[in-house]
Amino acid sequence: MKVYKPEWQCTFSVNEGAEESAGWKDRIAWRLRGVADWLEGGGRTVKIDYRVTPTISQHEVDTCLGKGFEVTQRLLSQLAQQQACEDVMRHAKAELYVEDTQH
Repeated sequence: MKVYKPEWQCTFSVNEGAEESAGWKDRIAWRLRGVADWLEGGGRTVKIDYRVTPTISQHEVDTCLGKGFEVTQRLLSQLAQQQACEDVMRHAKAELYVEDTQH
């Protein structure tokens, strides 16, 4: 009986800047990305590199990335809501947040 073994490989990395060993092209590209962030007045530029074998369609890659960013957006919203609640509590009940330094 022949045994079939599926094989695949996936590498995924997100970079926020040029690595120390980056060549001049990468360094210039990251400098341009930084200028674009500055011109737009905020945001954060990231570069996503991935290699998947066997090959999957660009549509499937885009769908996966989109779902990942949706999860990120939900997590950031939850954190913002928690921080807003804490800010309200710190304002409304400041005495609860005063540290006792007499111990």
